[in-house]
Amino acid sequence: MPVATLSPADLRLTLDPDALGFADTSELQDETLPWIGQTRAEAAARFGLGMDQPNYNLFVLGEVGSGRSSLLKQAMREAAASRRVPPDLCYLHNFDAPERPLALRLPAGEGRLLRQLLAQAVKTLQGEIPQRLQGQDYKAESERIEQAWKNDVARHYAELTAFAEARSFSLHREEGRMVFTLIGKKGQALTEDEVLALPKARRAVVEQADQELRAEITRYIEKTQPLERAMNDALAALRRQVVKPLVERELQAIRAGLKKQIKDAAKLNAWLDALEQDVLDKLELFSGSEDDEERLAALHLALARYRVNLVVDNGGLTGAPVIVEDNPLFRALFGSIEYQSENDVLMTDFSRIRAGSLLQAHGGFLMLHLQDVLADPLVWEKLRRFLRSGRLQIEEPGVSFSPIAAVSLAPEAVDVEVKLVLVGSRAQYYELQEAAPEVARHFRAKVDFADSFIASAGTRRASAIFVAHACREHGLPHFSAAAVARLIEESHREAADQTRESAIFGRTEALVMESAAICRARGPGLVTRADVEVAIEAHAARHDYPEQRLREEIAEGDVLIDVGGEQVGRLNGLTQLDLGDARFGLPVRLSARAYAGEDGLLNIEREVELSGPIHDKGVFILQNYLAGLFAHLAPLSLNASIVFEQQYHEVEGDSASCAELYALLSALSGLPLKQGIAVTGAVNQHGEILPVGGINEKIEGWFRVCEAAGLDGSQGVLIPVRNRRHLMLAPRVVEAVAQGRFHIHAASHASEGIELLTGVAAGELNLAGHYPHDSVLGHAQDALLGFRRACQQMEHPKPPRRHFRAGDRPQRR
Repeated sequence: MPVATLSPADLRLTLDPDALGFADTSELQDETLPWIGQTRAEAAARFGLGMDQPNYNLFVLGEVGSGRSSLLKQAMREAAASRRVPPDLCYLHNFDAPERPLALRLPAGEGRLLRQLLAQAVKTLQGEIPQRLQGQDYKAESERIEQAWKNDVARHYAELTAFAEARSFSLHREEGRMVFTLIGKKGQALTEDEVLALPKARRAVVEQADQELRAEITRYIEKTQPLERAMNDALAALRRQVVKPLVERELQAIRAGLKKQIKDAAKLNAWLDALEQDVLDKLELFSGSEDDEERLAALHLALARYRVNLVVDNGGLTGAPVIVEDNPLFRALFGSIEYQSENDVLMTDFSRIRAGSLLQAHGGFLMLHLQDVLADPLVWEKLRRFLRSGRLQIEEPGVSFSPIAAVSLAPEAVDVEVKLVLVGSRAQYYELQEAAPEVARHFRAKVDFADSFIASAGTRRASAIFVAHACREHGLPHFSAAAVARLIEESHREAADQTRESAIFGRTEALVMESAAICRARGPGLVTRADVEVAIEAHAARHDYPEQRLREEIAEGDVLIDVGGEQVGRLNGLTQLDLGDARFGLPVRLSARAYAGEDGLLNIEREVELSGPIHDKGVFILQNYLAGLFAHLAPLSLNASIVFEQQYHEVEGDSASCAELYALLSALSGLPLKQGIAVTGAVNQHGEILPVGGINEKIEGWFRVCEAAGLDGSQGVLIPVRNRRHLMLAPRVVEAVAQGRFHIHAASHASEGIELLTGVAAGELNLAGHYPHDSVLGHAQDALLGFRRACQQMEHPKPPRRHFRAGDRPQRR
């Protein structure tokens, strides 16, 4: 069938603003924003968020800008609103093992209440205990105990004094020591020299008495020390007896003040009992001189242990927590333990424990981006261990490598029930399945966001609602229906499909803001279609310098591209360059040479390693299609080469294989090709032309080159007919086509395209098994037969003819 020349109506989708059903987006701003074109993703998200069983965490995959994060946040908040508020988490001092603080979960709001009640109780104890210990009853009883002790000590001391006097010694106390002195006959204390001057017998008696007195002093100390301990114990028991009702009253007030039922009530009661015992053991710190700094410091240290470290406070929530961790550092995600340096030692205690996002999200939802998590190996490894066990141990990983000594702390590990929402790309999802299946099995809810979706009246209205919400959220002027229609047309352009819209709404939102800026610069009022057009053109102008520079090289003759005339073995193909922030198409000259030989087709790019695997595949397919065309001449005697001229980077893709085929057929047949028609399309082994990507960019790139050189009505492009619905060309190109200055041709088979480019019929095999001589394939067939004769002649040259002179006679053998 002949090549189809497309009409202007075929080249882009144009929407009627009146069909959208509103005048401007202010009418839509109160409507609920749906998941536009993401029915599958929405169903998967609702399923995953609603599953309470373990291992049904969500992995959200899709392109950046598809709404994968914002829509999941919305769904997480909706799911969290119907869930109960999770408990608070406190860390308490462990009186038995201070290096292992205790974790305590309390109903939401009870953690804050416990902290307040305990602070009030400690304040009360700090004020009332000294008063109790200064009361008349306590003083009287303590004086009685002390007096009884003094009486006992005095009695024993009198006995010791009498024992000493009986042996001529005087006894007295001096700075807490027992001092005894030998007494002379006149009652005076003898000096050391006087003692040495005594007769020998007298000195022996004195030494014996000295030893006896020393033994008696020892016995005295052994008798009085237990008395002192007993007194201290009695005073301590008295203090405890006096203070214990006060402590019990305050702690009972704490128990009664906690209104909700506590799951860990036994644990809390045990801790309060330990606190009571610790207070009673340290009563001596509560009374004394205000100038005793050592006592005050010890009291402050003791009272610090009676606090509550409320690391997670859910008292202000009305549902489950929803946390989005955009900076998942180790401490931010898993919690931390703060340290401070004291006397060259890193010190810490239970009050310096800090919760991370995982603990804060207990009972709710936590969103993470996989790329951020993978950036830190420590975070990734800790997360893997958490997924395996479901328990979290707060730790400070860098302390062990600190150059100075540090106090270690190992808080009690806690169970964490959290629904993880991991956001990543499709490539990351399948890499995770391959590299870490033990992690992937914990993410059974796959939420796959589409890149595009089939357009309908419903999706277009939903897109308009999106624009209305964007205007309200960013404080922008609203859009007219015509402006929204132009935005939706641009969405079709992003999807490169007249029947599908792009699901990458991040680009649409950016265009909304840029169009609104154009509108505001113009003046007050609604954003119009013209404002959107200006914003699109301005965006292109900001990003098209590389394309402009390459077009200038063509116009200046540095890059050889002909936009008119005819040439043999040369044709303009179309390529697309994707620079990330911009995509554009440009022509590239393809050339082919053919001559007699046995080496077949040579891909020059492949020989110099500038050809990618997909391009190599396209050339091999082309080669086999060509061999099939001339199978009746097999084996072919052909040497041929094809090359992308002036291309110095890798060539990838098979979209030029059709153009390569035409250049090769031209070189074989000797028929010239029209240089004003550029070609794009892939060819299969049966000659069918396959659709290619970037069709709009390629056509517009060639159009701009031709426009710069001057459109004469002969220029155009040849594209696969299967790309017809992918056309969303710029209005300027459509206008040129409507005026007959540029043409879009579409072919379904390679034979149709060669007829357009040469003006000669492609040719079909006749009954004799040959192509007509006046066809393109017939000319190529003749050339191949000539190549065969040339090759045969080289392999079997004719023997030289022998000339006989007159008189010569042939000899017999």
